[in-house]
Amino acid sequence: MPVAKELFAEAVRQDLWITGPIHWHYIGFSGDITKPFTLEIALPVSEVPREYDGKFHFKRTEPFKCVSLIHEGAWLDLPQSYSKMMSFIVEKYLHPTGLNRELYVNADFHTPAFNVTEIQMGIA
Repeated sequence: MPVAKELFAEAVRQDLWITGPIHWHYIGFSGDITKPFTLEIALPVSEVPREYDGKFHFKRTEPFKCVSLIHEGAWLDLPQSYSKMMSFIVEKYLHPTGLNRELYVNADFHTPAFNVTEIQMGIA
């Protein structure tokens, strides 16, 4: 998570309001860890600076239709939460898009049981 610290530091240097927790966007992730996918790590901010020429890129995300779940506890247990979500998606005849997000509401590196992560699975 060193990039998260860098994103926060850059937002402060640019005098931007931070408007939410760090997001990890998994693009094209099928659930098969042997298949390539894209990971974007994002920090929501209030505005896009016009003349920014730094290490990071700014972009607006599109509206995101999803199924979400709050996972409380260690990230090693995330697969069980994803499994619950997939069961719900199948049960409701929904169609996953391959775009998933994890929002790290509370990231406690010393006591992982206190982590709070919102998982969002994109649906069509």
